Amino acid sequence: MKAVILAGGKGSRLAPYTKVIPKPLMPIGDMPILEVLLRQVRRAGVDEFILSVGHMASLLRAFFQEGEQLGARICYSYEEEPLGTAGPLTLIEGLDQTFLVMNGDVLTTLDFGDLLAHHRRSGAMVTIAMYNRQVKIDLGVLQLDGGQVITGYIEKPTYEFQVSMGIYVFEPQALAYIPRGQYFDFPSLILRLLENGEKVVGYPFGGYWQDLGRPDDYEQAILDFEAMREQFLGENL
Repeated sequence: MKAVILAGGKGSRLAPYTKVIPKPLMPIGDMPILEVLLRQVRRAGVDEFILSVGHMASLLRAFFQEGEQLGARICYSYEEEPLGTAGPLTLIEGLDQTFLVMNGDVLTTLDFGDLLAHHRRSGAMVTIAMYNRQVKIDLGVLQLDGGQVITGYIEKPTYEFQVSMGIYVFEPQALAYIPRGQYFDFPSLILRLLENGEKVVGYPFGGYWQDLGRPDDYEQAILDFEAMREQFLGENL
């Protein structure tokens, strides 16, 4: 089985670190975040990885090479110019069976095998791993009637959202909805699938998940990895 890892972004929110190292190579404990992710997905039976690269691609290739150290095959797909999150999939040949797609900067305890089983049971074209995220607003929120008349006042509310974890399972038919050679993101793809009556489902996950987009998230992930190393890597790693 194949997994596409999106590893071509510049990681601007983690600057200045990402001025000299691509975000997927940022260290978590004694290994890069992407190596943690590859080891986890490998345990789910994935034996072929395609790294979609652009920014500092040579460093990623120098580190991971052809994947021998992971017992898997790694190949590389190069973006000449940024194509968004979904656009790079059109550059990859051979995605003719169910495959995984994920961001290369995610730290999670998600069971990828269970995610794949959920996808197959659902009969969906795309499954999105989702996480319940609470967002606290540290201000008083005014409710209006559509104009300037206030109808309510909520002091420092907390809202809950189901957010994408940046991890997806795709059927190859979904690729037909992505324009070739154009910038195209996942939200646009999902909306296009829904407009055409295709089935898209969510996979609810209640374990650990952290996107390493901001410096404070990255620092917390380092602490969590050291405290939960066995949960991330398994007993034998």
